[in-house]
Amino acid sequence: MDIEPTLPIPISYIAGSYFLFSIDAVTYLRREHHICGVLSGTLPQIPQQNVFLGLPLKLMPEEARLLVEKGVACIVDEVKVQKDGMRSLMEEDRKKYLRELESQGQHAMRLQTDRKEQQRERALKKIEEKKAAKAKKSEQPPITVVTPATSYPPLPYESSAEQRLPLPDVPASYPLFAHLHSEGYFLSPGLRFGCQYLAYPGDPLRFHSHFLGVAADWDEEFDLMKIVAGGRLGTGVKKGFLIGGAEKTRGSDGDPSSVRTFSIEWGGM
Repeated sequence: MDIEPTLPIPISYIAGSYFLFSIDAVTYLRREHHICGVLSGTLPQIPQQNVFLGLPLKLMPEEARLLVEKGVACIVDEVKVQKDGMRSLMEEDRKKYLRELESQGQHAMRLQTDRKEQQRERALKKIEEKKAAKAKKSEQPPITVVTPATSYPPLPYESSAEQRLPLPDVPASYPLFAHLHSEGYFLSPGLRFGCQYLAYPGDPLRFHSHFLGVAADWDEEFDLMKIVAGGRLGTGVKKGFLIGGAEKTRGSDGDPSSVRTFSIEWGGM
């Protein structure tokens, strides 16, 4: 069952970056508002790898600003929230919080110990069966422990007006980001393809990206070779090279309706 978080969702501002720590908020924003972000946290059970990551979810400044402008989220100073929260905790609440942390750690340890013990018993049983009967080993389903994805903020997250921050600063490409988002695209950082945004027609878990998005000022002059290179790059990876910018004579800055886009494909390949 999908759980909708209380709005506005607090986005934590930490050292110049924007993070979400609630799994309910992450799934809600992805499902309802096409906000993907990038997972940046280490998995507690396998911290030695960095292939599969978990919470928190890091947002681009454009994503954070868009959510604030739509009234879905607010930016909070996480350091101030933590300090004020710890200061307001009573001694009994502090002890209860520490006990809950210890209990969660012990529960995770028990699950890990039980899993290893079950695997060891299964391996010994297979060896005994092989020696005694020399029969085929019957396939046994792997022993798994399902841990539900939950997150509990350690402190009360009722942000006050003093803890909230103004709109995030965004790059000049924000009008293009807002325009593509308003058209229903899912957007992610495009560094690996040499662009600013990758535009997906649906959830990136189900679709490949369709466009390599690059923003430009309305009256900006740029080298024709860059257009050729972008078109060849996009065609080479089966995507369109998209250039977009806000027309300053129509609408206001950042208004998605004032943005025009052009899709370029290389026809010589």
